[in-house]
Amino acid sequence: MANDEQNTVGEYDVTYADDLETFRRLGHTAVDMATDYLIGVRQRPVFQPMTPDERRRLMESDLGDVGLDPERLLSFVHDEVFTHPMGNGHPRFFGWVNSPPALMGVLADFLAAVIDPSCAGGDHAAIYLEHVTLRWLMDLVGFPQEGSAGLLVSGGSMASLTCLAAARHWTMQQLGSDDRVDGVRQERQPLVLYMSAEGHSCVQKAAELLGIGKTYVRVLPTDDEFRFDLAALQAAIQADRAVGYQPFCVASSAGTVNTGAIDPLADLADLCAQERLWLHVDGAYGAFGRLDASVAPFLAGLERADSLALDPHKWLSVPVECGCALVRDGALLRSVFSLVPPYLQVEAGKGFAGLPWFSEYGFQQTRGFRALKVWMTLQAAGRQGLNQRITRHNRLARQLADLIDTAPDLERLAPVTLSVVCFRYAPPTLCDDAAALERLNRALVPYLQSAGDVFLTGTTLHERFALRVCILHDATTEVDLRALLTHVRQAGQAIVTEFVARQHEHLDSPTDDREKEP
Repeated sequence: MANDEQNTVGEYDVTYADDLETFRRLGHTAVDMATDYLIGVRQRPVFQPMTPDERRRLMESDLGDVGLDPERLLSFVHDEVFTHPMGNGHPRFFGWVNSPPALMGVLADFLAAVIDPSCAGGDHAAIYLEHVTLRWLMDLVGFPQEGSAGLLVSGGSMASLTCLAAARHWTMQQLGSDDRVDGVRQERQPLVLYMSAEGHSCVQKAAELLGIGKTYVRVLPTDDEFRFDLAALQAAIQADRAVGYQPFCVASSAGTVNTGAIDPLADLADLCAQERLWLHVDGAYGAFGRLDASVAPFLAGLERADSLALDPHKWLSVPVECGCALVRDGALLRSVFSLVPPYLQVEAGKGFAGLPWFSEYGFQQTRGFRALKVWMTLQAAGRQGLNQRITRHNRLARQLADLIDTAPDLERLAPVTLSVVCFRYAPPTLCDDAAALERLNRALVPYLQSAGDVFLTGTTLHERFALRVCILHDATTEVDLRALLTHVRQAGQAIVTEFVARQHEHLDSPTDDREKEP
């Protein structure tokens, strides 16, 4: 029996070794494929819509009974996936807040998958790398380290959910209750959360999931620079207290996704201290702006936040997904989430125990090895490299703003604080027709996206539609910015010409469609 078992194991070892040699060969092929893709990015459209047949091939493919040949799998990725990327790897991709991946981060994702640890906790390297990475992130944005705690999560939305769970727990403790035992009974003394109209939608979603309810989320107006209006906030807090409600949290922004606006964090910290409210800062995009000396003063007060959400997968170019939740009171965060079943209980200092487990500080039990790609990305850039990146992107945004401000057919619609620029195409012939300008600029976004030369998105600011540009690519230059404006003008002129032609076609038979045209 023993010999049979040994023979079986030996045969398996041979097969596995063969598989590993195949893996080595395929790995080299995959790296070559990835490098060729990245080298050729500028020669391809920024974005290219898929045809119905291409979509159908992906969505209607079958899982076969027999595994596919590995070379065919790589060929499929090359032919069907790499040909239709989102576009954020291109230097002329200016949409949302989606950066290209840092090359060392790409390699780190691969290497992390090789050892594939669960980072719930334990005495292994991945855990200690996450701890040091969290310390670096706190240091980069000026968040206090003594007594604080945090963990890497999927993104800013999960980071804010984690932080607001801590805010809720802290508030219930102040009220002499325990939300983990009793839940949140909003019919007694409703908890109220305050955010600005420019705050991220994940804050409202988090409030809904945490039992606060949309009814008790106050979405307040902003000032002319799209920042939290303190007077409106103070009035709302007083009004809620007057009817017996319990204000508990102010969710502010350190760089909104719409315009890059930074709320008056120091003033908000003063107000929250006075009113005994939790101050949460959504710094997913903009908190790293602190690395630009010209922006750092606008972020004063961030260090006084009770919690902070970050997204290394935004401005730091760490490959998606990677967010970070930080809470000033680390013991409080642990009390929110700690629940250790018997099969996971360990004795401190013995065996696999290690430091307190990350699974006690967040909702996930099994957690991926996100820290390696953050650690490698930060180490490869160094503090100077990160400073240069953030500063350069902000400088390019100001250059774009200058080009817009000096153009007779362009109009900037928001201040430029970080690397976001909002503007609209406003040819002089349409300047007196607000409705026509609105329809024209709305039409520009899908037109430009489909054309593939540049990629931008849109938003609405003070009830006006804006073209929105976010600069996050290290290879973007001023030449790309000038090209962007050239394509905006060309597309705008083409749309106007098409609309005029269609109007002439319908002169003799007016239709409802004409009402939709500039």
